[in-house]
Amino acid sequence: MAKTNPGRFFEDYAVGDVLTHAVPRTVSGGERALYHAFYPARHALFSSDEFARSCGLPCSPIDDMAAFHMVFGKTVPDVSLNAVANLGYGEGQWVRPVYAGDTLRATSEVIGLKQNSSGKTGVVYVRTKGTNQHDETVLDYVRWVMVRKNDLGASAPATVVPVLKKLLAPSDLVIPEGLDFTDYDFALAGEPHRLNDYTVGEQIDHVDGVTISQAEHMMATRLWQNTAKVHFDATARPDGKRLIYGGHIISMARALSFNGLANAQMVVGLNAGAHANPCFAGDTVRAWSEVLDKAETSAPGVGAIRLRLVATRGGDPFQLRGEDGKYLPDVLLDMDYWALMPV
Repeated sequence: MAKTNPGRFFEDYAVGDVLTHAVPRTVSGGERALYHAFYPARHALFSSDEFARSCGLPCSPIDDMAAFHMVFGKTVPDVSLNAVANLGYGEGQWVRPVYAGDTLRATSEVIGLKQNSSGKTGVVYVRTKGTNQHDETVLDYVRWVMVRKNDLGASAPATVVPVLKKLLAPSDLVIPEGLDFTDYDFALAGEPHRLNDYTVGEQIDHVDGVTISQAEHMMATRLWQNTAKVHFDATARPDGKRLIYGGHIISMARALSFNGLANAQMVVGLNAGAHANPCFAGDTVRAWSEVLDKAETSAPGVGAIRLRLVATRGGDPFQLRGEDGKYLPDVLLDMDYWALMPV
């Protein structure tokens, strides 16, 4: 009897399946230090216990995207081990911060299936929930991934494409308990810009770039216990290239956005996200943002800003799609999210 796990293929999924993911992971301060080593992450709330306490939190949480990666990584052996590509995200909510000492687990429910016209792959839609040691939800999101078929003769399942919210309303956002920006220290945060200093439609070129290296990417992806073959095994793709994990690009772009959005401290909502084109070692990632909306929250001194974050391989900033409506070839990521910022 085989004891190894080849991973699930498209024909192995059924709508309604609930997947309990191994392995629980207890978070330490080491994850934060390594996150800041792999990405130029400098947001003050995730860097300083004292700054976080001045904002009403018990101490500095783990970066929101680090928590996302840890939950995401748990899902890979059951959802995307045989993936061709991770395609997109929606309805993402960070429900409560993750602190050192918390133990994270994850479960996913299959909520949609659609076989592709080639008959060789299909798209699997899952809703993933990350919980802590108290069975409290810390993160909830939907993602869809293109997965290979193993048995090309297997019948196509009935097509089920879930209907998702195009946008989380400000009232959907969960504000961390105790968060208070009334005594926010702008000097220590690094920039003076408040929520009201930004205007809807404003575009921000984050200026800096980072060239992706193979070793850095593989170490980061291993840190998140993401075992997808396309990230490590050069024979897993016809072109013989190791695909850079899309989450690596998300974190790189979010970290680069500090220059211009240093006070967009906590990510609390993910409206939509698409990995527009693949990224490979040697590509230089740059980022720009567009302000899509602003809103008040019930927390003292805390506002919400809705941002489009775009990662590119270069070229002119603020260019997203061609005349055909398709993403330009240098666009790597298009993400629509809500963050919390002092008013």
